[in-house]
Amino acid sequence: MLTAIVGVNWGDEGKGRMVDMLSESFDVVCRYQGGNNAGHTVVNEKGKFILNLLPSGVLRETTVNVMGPGMVIDLRHLRDEVGRVAAGGVKITPDNLLISDKAVICLPFHPVQDVLEEERLGDRRYGSTRRGIAPVYSDKYMKKALRMGDLFSGNLATRVYDICEWKNLTLTGGYGAQPVDPGDVAAWLTEFGDWAKPFVADVSDYLYYAARDKKNILFEAQLGALRDIDYGIYPYTSSSTTLAAYAPIGAGAPGLKLDSVIGVVKAYSSAVGEGPFTAEMFGPEADRLREAGAEYGAATSRPRRVGPFDAVASRYGAQVQGADALALTKLDVLGYMDRIPIVTAYDIDGERTRDFPSGDALERAVPVVEYVEGFAEDVSKCRSVRDLPVAARNYVSRIESECGVPVKYISVGADRGACVVL
Repeated sequence: MLTAIVGVNWGDEGKGRMVDMLSESFDVVCRYQGGNNAGHTVVNEKGKFILNLLPSGVLRETTVNVMGPGMVIDLRHLRDEVGRVAAGGVKITPDNLLISDKAVICLPFHPVQDVLEEERLGDRRYGSTRRGIAPVYSDKYMKKALRMGDLFSGNLATRVYDICEWKNLTLTGGYGAQPVDPGDVAAWLTEFGDWAKPFVADVSDYLYYAARDKKNILFEAQLGALRDIDYGIYPYTSSSTTLAAYAPIGAGAPGLKLDSVIGVVKAYSSAVGEGPFTAEMFGPEADRLREAGAEYGAATSRPRRVGPFDAVASRYGAQVQGADALALTKLDVLGYMDRIPIVTAYDIDGERTRDFPSGDALERAVPVVEYVEGFAEDVSKCRSVRDLPVAARNYVSRIESECGVPVKYISVGADRGACVVL
């Protein structure tokens, strides 16, 4: 079984929590895109873990974890993250973590360039995490990047010099910043690259053999459909493809075909960063929802923007992800509400639509909000559909109806077991 777990909205839907829970049934977990610009928060019997680069399956001792060629990897951050996870009692070795030799390295000057560009943009900034993701993906497609396999090359020093010479044209000539010293970059690669070398492998061979042997493979996405570089709220997107269709490609085995796609969506809306967010709440109402859901970015600690469940955006996200089933997270957060708002349509220049727009039309969209009966009680102890209040079940049914996709999992808490399976 080849399954992808992907975000339906703007990211931060709770994918890591679902991967951690479902990984018990999988032999392999693959991250297939992105870098350390988002975080997956996982809570289990060993404690609370925030994973930026590592696949969420690393918290299972029986799972092999793959970091695919679609990723961009900050080696220093990865070493520190492995250290933090190990301190929590999780052992990570080259037997349970494989890094593709084709994955691109996020070098020290990429975050520097990211910051310079956001500062140049000022009020027009994109809301970057300033961790170098856009610059390193840009360099990848300019064919000016280093890949993990290059750590073993006898020509590495020359490659580093050539790349730094090219990058300095932008840093010094474009931004008036200090030039990059190739010697410093080479030393960084020696320190952190030598640590990473034992994990580097040809993950394509591994994945094809795993699929041939009928092993269950889970593909884990970062961020959500609305941050996809092509189908998201461009230009306020990530710089990679967050969609399930890209999963086998980004993981390292483009010839494989998915059997199922689980789209993860929150019981309400949240987003980190800039860009149009039609469902956004403001004032005390937003503050209460943000606090109830602990809505602060796992990678940046930035307060997340929050709002009601957005049926327009979620229906679109489920469609482009090709979701067969939904995992609805944080239903328990809405337990304080006597009535629950839902964005059922957008008003754009006086015309009502249920279709998700793009470009300037999205910027002009105004939410059309309806209210349904709240369940106004704690559902965190519920473990079956029968345990849920009738109003909570009705709310889940409404989400199914709006998205046109059945809900298979309902998360009612952060712990592994705090879930209702339909």
